[in-house]
Amino acid sequence: MSTGFFEVPVAINEPVKTYAPGTPERDAVLKAYKELYNSTVNVPLYIDGKKIETGKTSTMSPPHEHKHKLGEYQLAEKNHIEAAIAASLEARKKWSQMPWEHRAGIFLKAAELIQGPYRAKINAATMLAQSKNIYQAEIDSACELIDFLRFNVQYMSEIYADQPESTSAAWNRVEYRPLEGFVYAVTPFNFTAIAGNLPASAALMGNTVVWKPSDSQVYSAQVIMEVFEEAGVPAGVINMVMGDPEMITNTVLDSPDFAGIHFTGSTTVFKGIWAKIGANIHKYKTYPRIVGETGGKDFILAHPTANPQQVATAISRGAFEFQGQKCSAASRVYIPKSMWPKVKDLVVKDIKSFKMGSPEDMSNFITAVIHEGSFDKLAKYIDQAKKDSNAEIVAGGNYDKSKGYFVEPTVILTTDPKYTTMTTELFGPVVTVYVYEDEKWSETLKLVDTTSEYALTGAVLAADRYAITEATQALQNAAGNFYINDKPTGAVVGQQPFGGARASGTNDKAGSALNLLRWVSPRLIKETFVTPTDYRYPFLGE
Repeated sequence: MSTGFFEVPVAINEPVKTYAPGTPERDAVLKAYKELYNSTVNVPLYIDGKKIETGKTSTMSPPHEHKHKLGEYQLAEKNHIEAAIAASLEARKKWSQMPWEHRAGIFLKAAELIQGPYRAKINAATMLAQSKNIYQAEIDSACELIDFLRFNVQYMSEIYADQPESTSAAWNRVEYRPLEGFVYAVTPFNFTAIAGNLPASAALMGNTVVWKPSDSQVYSAQVIMEVFEEAGVPAGVINMVMGDPEMITNTVLDSPDFAGIHFTGSTTVFKGIWAKIGANIHKYKTYPRIVGETGGKDFILAHPTANPQQVATAISRGAFEFQGQKCSAASRVYIPKSMWPKVKDLVVKDIKSFKMGSPEDMSNFITAVIHEGSFDKLAKYIDQAKKDSNAEIVAGGNYDKSKGYFVEPTVILTTDPKYTTMTTELFGPVVTVYVYEDEKWSETLKLVDTTSEYALTGAVLAADRYAITEATQALQNAAGNFYINDKPTGAVVGQQPFGGARASGTNDKAGSALNLLRWVSPRLIKETFVTPTDYRYPFLGE
């Protein structure tokens, strides 16, 4: 990839390792898992390159074994957040002026560290902290994070290479400046890759960052910081803080130097942050960039010509991988009446074959949901479905939190297309099915489009290309990532840039140049070679 004087390595998606029995990678990750499990860690705040202990801590435990203590993490007070902001602003003086290829070199090195010496550790940390099975950890904390780091460098080089036309009389060029101030990164528990990418993508473009990881992901966030440190990210460029979310956010948003937020998480929280930014708008030196990916109520829609086995597999994978805790997970399904008995039998058969337990046992497909709050919420909705006359449990429906927060993959069948679990984001292994009359395909398209406030992902399965065409047009605004004959999950960096609209976010497409463009403020420079010395134009005459 040519960008002026430098050649950038072309990004290639990181291959997914199999972790099959007897493979070296399986042995390595199990060894790392045991080592982490049998040790306790103290995760500090990272401010200006220093590891800060505040004396106030919170405990970390695996969701699948909540009585086991992995360690503690430090909790910040307001003065720590103010120190992180000050550190980021001081670091910006040098970091924003660093030649881009040197910033690129740091994050390319980070990718190589994860690809090699840190792979087993970051996967094991994700398995422990977020209860991901090894495959889900591998495609996330290893492959996707590596892809983000490598592809972002390629996209950065392409952005810088995009220059305006010049003439013999004037040289026009665009300087892609970092934002004036600092960026606030707020990351979720469910993807270690997102936790790494949100601060790193802004930093790559020359910004400095105050990063608040999710309380439920601090354990693997610590490994990300270890990688960034070893890769050479300078002190103060990425400052990691934990603590009371409202206090941290209010302190950040109160700073005149707040220049943008890179957010993934709750729709309600994001709307609250947006409102606070609006209320504070007169304080800021610049209009802050607001980039957010939030909730989803993602659909699978089967046409009568679809293959029932393919539909069933799309449900089993799309709804239940990582316990349905993906913002892209299928949670509402529309099946034609003629197909439902076959699809039902296949999905029930799949669920009965699922093994559930600790991710250390790699024969387990399902592990625990993230914490007790999530468990209790899911149990409430499952219990309500058991009581309601317009809903029934056709598979699963059990749960147990005595050892870990285990919720059995559950299928609810409803006769009401606007039933609670068809419209409410649950973020767990619960999917609701509505059966429609075969001849009401077009009406069902309207139903899918109007049922949810979200518009993140959706999948249509059909053999009839006219039906696929109709669905693609009718559901144009219902999903930012639209899948044909596939499940609605599994976006790959560089292949399916990810993001949705409506209540699902600002659709700035993580994993593409579109996202990186939000972290720069272009400056056009025009240099005239022969400068005019007379104001008069020819139309004025003599």
